[in-house]
Amino acid sequence: MESIKESLSKTKKCQCNGKSFLISGILFVLLVISVITNGFGLISSGHADPLVVDQAVSFINDQLLTPGSTAALKEIDQKNKINVTRFTIDIEGKTYDSFVSQNGEYLFPDVIKMAEALASLENAEMPSAEIPEIPKSEKPEVEAFVMSYCPYGLQAQKALLPVYELLKDEADIKIRFVDYIMHGLDEIEENLNQYCLQSMDVDQYMSYLDCFVKEGDQTGCLASVGTNLSEIKSCRDQLDTEYSIMTDYENKETWLQGTYPLFDVEKDFNEMYDVGGSPTIVINGQVVNINPRSPENYKAYICQAFTEQPEECATTLSNEVPVPSFGAGTTSGSSDGSC
Repeated sequence: MESIKESLSKTKKCQCNGKSFLISGILFVLLVISVITNGFGLISSGHADPLVVDQAVSFINDQLLTPGSTAALKEIDQKNKINVTRFTIDIEGKTYDSFVSQNGEYLFPDVIKMAEALASLENAEMPSAEIPEIPKSEKPEVEAFVMSYCPYGLQAQKALLPVYELLKDEADIKIRFVDYIMHGLDEIEENLNQYCLQSMDVDQYMSYLDCFVKEGDQTGCLASVGTNLSEIKSCRDQLDTEYSIMTDYENKETWLQGTYPLFDVEKDFNEMYDVGGSPTIVINGQVVNINPRSPENYKAYICQAFTEQPEECATTLSNEVPVPSFGAGTTSGSSDGSC
C-alpha cells in the first residue's frame, strides 16, 4: 500500500474503481461528460417508454456516477429526434461502437448495452478471496485503521461488525484511527468520541458504531446506547491536552502536506504498520488487503490467523458488500476504495 507520506506530491482523495464493463480512458471521460451535460446539451428520447427512461437514469446513478453524485431526470423530449450514423473505432485493439449526428453537431463516443451490462452484474459471482499466509496465534489481534467519516472506512467497519459479534470472545478486534484527517473538524470530534468510548466499554462502543455507520447521527446514537457523556468529555479533554489536537488543527503549518490536520492519538501504531489510508486492516501485525469487503471475507481472513480455529469459524456470514459511506444497503460494485 502506498503511504501518503511517501507520495507528498500527489493529492490524496477518496477513490472508487469503475465497473468492469464500462469503457476506459478518454472514451469513459467523454461519456461521463455527456451524462453530466445531459447528452452534450440534449435531453431527447424520441418515443421511448418513460419506464425505459427511468431505468436509464437508475443505471446512470447505480453504475456510472461516483458516490455522492446523483442524476435526476429533468424532462423527456418526445418531439425532437436526432438522426445518427453508427461507426466503429479501434483503440489499442479494442473496438467501440460510436455515433455521430448526421449534421456533425453531436458525438456519442460510445454506447453502453445497458441490458447486457445489468445481466452481467446479476450473474457475476463474488470473487473468491485468495488469503495470504497470515501469522497465527491463539487469540488473533485485529486492528482496523479508519477515518470516522471516510466512506470506505465506514464500509470496512460495517463488514467487520458482524465478525466482531461472532468472534469477540475468541479474537481481539479493535478500531484504530489514521493519524491524519481528511473530513474536517467533525471527523476529529468523532474520532475522539469513538476512541474514548472504545477505551471505556468495547461492547457499548460496538453497539454505538453499529448505529453510527448506518445513521451518521452522533448525538442520537450516543443516546441510544446510554453513553456517559461526562466521561466522554473528560476523556476527550485529556486526549486534546496530551496530543495538542486542537492546537495543531488551528495551526496549518503542522498539517500533513499543508492540507491534512494531524490526529496523533495512535501515531505510534500508524508508524509501526506504515498506515497510508483508510481502511487499513492489520491481523497479527501483518497488513492485509481484504477485498471484497464482506463480513464472510473478513471472517475468513481472521479465522486463518488462529493457531486452532474455534467452532465459530464454521459459521457462514453474509457475502454481501456494504455500501460505502453511511447507510445499511449493499453494493455489487468494487470494494477496494480508500481515503
